Amino acid sequence: MNLFSVSHGFGQVSFHVVFCPKYRYNILTGEVKSVCERVFREVARKYGFVIHEVQVMADHVHLFVGFRPNVCVSRVVNLFKGISARLLFQAFPRLRLIYRHGHLWSRGKFYRSVGNVTADTIKHYIAKSQGDWSHILRCAEEDQPPNQTNLKNWLA
Repeated sequence: MNLFSVSHGFGQVSFHVVFCPKYRYNILTGEVKSVCERVFREVARKYGFVIHEVQVMADHVHLFVGFRPNVCVSRVVNLFKGISARLLFQAFPRLRLIYRHGHLWSRGKFYRSVGNVTADTIKHYIAKSQGDWSHILRCAEEDQPPNQTNLKNWLA
């Protein structure tokens, strides 16, 4: 999984997302399933998301998707659901007979953040990274130009 860089940040955001068609009807089969997968991949390409894995089942969808740290998971899900619903209704007009109000997907969603380290690894890193900062303050003092506020004095 890739790390993304934004103007003042660097990180990885990956989520396992699950959502269902309204009323949990078994509509995601055959050609609807293949078009749905294709649409998800197109949405990901257009918006810069990375689909690590996608699984379209008859009555729900699993997405393992990565995206930039400055994007909200709700926005990602809304893009996938909204664009796919519009394009699936266009490609399969018979879906309008089932979903007369124009809502293909249910309102709910499941999401869970996923990373390539465990919670124990992060706890260990945080516990062991809290060290003596005096060497950093000394380096900052030595590199300061004249008439510059001293970090050590400012913190005191």
